[in-house]
This record gives sequence, structure tokens and C-alpha cells, in this order.
Amino acid sequence: MKIIKNSILLTIIFFCLSSNYTAKAQDTIVIDKILAVVGNSIVKLSDIENQYIQYVAQGYSPTGDMKCQIFEEMLFQGLLLTQAALDSIEVTEKDVESELDRRLTMFIQRAGSEAALEEYFNKSIVEIKEEFRSVVKDQLITQRMQETITAEVAVSPSEVRKFYNSIPADSLPLIGAEVEVLQISKYPKITDEDIALVKDKLNQMRERIVKGENFSALATLYSEDEGTATEGGELGFIGRGMLDPDFAAAAFRLEKNEVSEVVESAFGFHIIQMIERRGEQINVRHILMRPKVRPNQKNEAKTILDSLRNALNTDTLTFSEMAMLHSDDDETKRNGGIMINPYTNTSKFEIEQLDPATNFEINKLMVGEISKPFEAVDNKGTTVYRIILLKSRSRAHVANLEMDYNFIKDLALEDKKQKMLEEWILEKQKTTYVRIEDAYLNCNFSYKGWIK
Repeated sequence: MKIIKNSILLTIIFFCLSSNYTAKAQDTIVIDKILAVVGNSIVKLSDIENQYIQYVAQGYSPTGDMKCQIFEEMLFQGLLLTQAALDSIEVTEKDVESELDRRLTMFIQRAGSEAALEEYFNKSIVEIKEEFRSVVKDQLITQRMQETITAEVAVSPSEVRKFYNSIPADSLPLIGAEVEVLQISKYPKITDEDIALVKDKLNQMRERIVKGENFSALATLYSEDEGTATEGGELGFIGRGMLDPDFAAAAFRLEKNEVSEVVESAFGFHIIQMIERRGEQINVRHILMRPKVRPNQKNEAKTILDSLRNALNTDTLTFSEMAMLHSDDDETKRNGGIMINPYTNTSKFEIEQLDPATNFEINKLMVGEISKPFEAVDNKGTTVYRIILLKSRSRAHVANLEMDYNFIKDLALEDKKQKMLEEWILEKQKTTYVRIEDAYLNCNFSYKGWIK
């Protein structure tokens, strides 16, 4: 067993504790008891049983003595929590709230609806959230403690090479075909007149709704949010941390059935109607509209990019330098135009991970070539024009140092962190009070120091 960043079994599903979950899954009620004390933390029987049930319910096949593995993970968590208290490591309520919202949103989606999740737990969303608040807080603290332990870990080029050479040839990972892309982006300018036109349309809709027209019907007809228009503009229960900050600020001020004034967000302009609020989660409807981009504004953006492209063929500036000076995309201009893959947080993309317009242009390019200006849609649904430079293209291949150094470096770093955590566990076992109930003394622990 390996202790990994997020504790392999503690966060596989959702939360650790739920007597309702145990009863429903087993049709029996287990009399709870304390199985272990680690420092100032305890491990209960219900902790083990619920983790096991959740693991099996997800379709995983238990290997070995799974309950003993879960138990050892929880002993490790106890070590981390004890040390975190000594080191005064804490998490803010905002951090806990954001993580609760994220997990609740994920589980509502998996359950099919909020009502289905509430029926399953036989509790309201607010009650579920409060019951698991302390569990999530402990998980965040243990994660932060692990990050603190390994914060200074780094690997040298020789260590990377040694790690790579230690991997058996038949165990080297297969790397899919990937590309690296640099971009210079220009957003067509939107006139004050076009903005005023959209605001006026939304204000007219707001007046119609206040006078009795159905918000959902108007959202279905007019909202430009393709993801919610078919649902009458309804978002479903969601927390503040999952929303655009300006949208959230306006939405959380609303009373039930109240309709907001026009709100501007990074996605465009909205009117919002409160359906229901439950603690720090809300369910709202919205109508999204964006100012239309006029042909002359598109042509202006293309002309600017054409000029920059021509300058790159004659100027001494590199594509990266030009991106830092002229690109409208704040996220990539700071990196010299390098596009970052949101799925991996690296500069490498599998082709299907790119938007269709950029994908289409890449297929025309050789490595080192710059595209002509083309129209695309960014991750907020906004029209943008780009020129791109294809920095690299690789075919599917077995990982090697020459082509995949950074990937292998990350693996080597994680391996070194893992070893440091293992050393930390062995050291802390010697100085931390640990008491384990007889029923679990026969577990085949990976770290023998639990039993003294």
C-alpha cells in the first residue's frame, strides 16, 4: 500500500461518515466503537465500514484485506492531524465551504437531482452538508500537512535519469500524440452601443417577467447559455465558489422569486431569478445575452493579427515576445503565449482536448509554422481571433527522456515525495501515542510501527 497525496481511500468517493448510508447498504445497524487512538485522533468502526461500503458500491473489487488497508489509511490520517495541530496548520471556513460545494455539486449530478440525493440520505442538503463539514475539514488539513512535509522536495536531472532507468522497459507508460501551441489572441472590440442594446433587451425581459410572464419560457427562447436554456435557465443547486464572482454576488442577494437587475459577468450579461436558497447553496434561473460582434469589428481584429504575423517574418521579435506585448489573453500572454492544458496543467495537448477551430488550424501546420488569423470561441463562449504557432508535435510513443523529460520528472518527483512521506510515517510512529483494538492487531500493516 502507498500513502498518496489525497489518501487513496479517504477521498475515493465523497465523505467518510454516514450511519444512514451504512444502514441502507447493509440493512443492518452496526454498533459503533472506537478501534484506534492516534495522538489526539480516533478511528471508529463506522469509519471503516462506510469507506468499505462506498468502495464496493462504486464497482471496485476489494483486493487483499481491504478493511485493514482502509484502517491503516485512517491511522495515517490521525498522524497527520496530530502533527497539523502541533504545527498550527489550519484551513479557513471559506476553503471548507468551497470544497463542500464542489463535492455536493458532483454528487447531485451523479444522483440525478438534489431530491434524489436527499432521499438517499434521508436528509436535506443543508443537513448533509453540516454532517460532513468536520470530515471535509480534516481531509483538507491532512492534505495541507502532506504538502508541508514534502514542500522542499526537488529532483535533479541525475535523479530523473536514475528514476527513468529504474523503470522496467515493459512498464514504461505510453504517451499519446500531443502538440504544444502558442497563441496571440485579439478580441473584437464591442461598442458601447452594442452593450447598451443587450442591456436594453434584458431590461425589457425583466419588465415582462415582473408583470407576470414566465422566466423559464423566456430563458428557453432567448438565453445564449446553451447548457441551461433547455432547462429554462435553471442552474440547479450550486455554491458561491462554483460561480462567476460578479454573478454570485448578485444572485446571493436575491430573495425568493426576485429578479435581479442586469448583471455583467465574464460570460456576458444576465438577469437572474432566485428559485430557492438553502444555506450557502442557491438554485437560480438566468438569461444570458452577449453583445453581437459586428463584421467590421471582426475584420479589425483579423487585420491586427495579420500585421503581427507579417511582422514576425521580418522583425527580430519572437512569437513569445510578440504575444507578451500584444495578446489580449491575459492567461497565456504572461507565459509568452503558451497555451496550458486545463486537464493536465502542462503545455501539451492531445488533439481532441483543443477547441474545434484551433484543432482544425493545427492540422494545416508544420512544426514552427504560424497560422493565418482564424475565429474561435474561448472557454467563456466569447468570440476571439487567434494566430497560433505549432511549437511541437509528437506521435504516440513509449515515454522517453528526450521527448518526455518533464513528464518523467513529475513522476520522479512524486516518487521522491512518496518516499519522504514513508520516512515521515516511520519517524512519527515512534513519538506518537497509538493504541489499536485487538480485532485489528492481526492486520498485515505496510508500516509495522503501528503496533509497539
